[in-house]
Amino acid sequence: MTKLRIMFVAAFFLFLAAGANAQVIVIANSGVNANSVSKAELGRVFTGASTRLLDGSHVTPALLKDGAVHNQFLSDYIDKSPIALIVVWRGLVLSGQGNMPKAFDSEEAMVEYVARTPGAIGYIGKATPHTGVKVLTVD
Repeated sequence: MTKLRIMFVAAFFLFLAAGANAQVIVIANSGVNANSVSKAELGRVFTGASTRLLDGSHVTPALLKDGAVHNQFLSDYIDKSPIALIVVWRGLVLSGQGNMPKAFDSEEAMVEYVARTPGAIGYIGKATPHTGVKVLTVD
């Protein structure tokens, strides 16, 4: 095999590994009653259209600032690009109808915030340690 072919194969496997790490789970503070959430509920909560899940639980969304997990979450569950989500939230803020969600630089910071904040809901990569939070199944 040539060096170029070896580099290509290595890059391909790194790409596959990166995609596997980007699998997203939705987490909530342990005080949230729900054990599952629909994609539609996530869409409403993470775009500021609702502060409650269908079971009546009050929730406050938390975001990652950027990265593969953030992009995967938006693509899989919110159907918005990162820029489109910012535009939605800025519109709510400017109209006085909402406040920007807390945003975190790391998944570890997200877990810590969700664990200690009643009603918080967020998302992390499947492989990220998530002690102290509830994992919600997405229907």
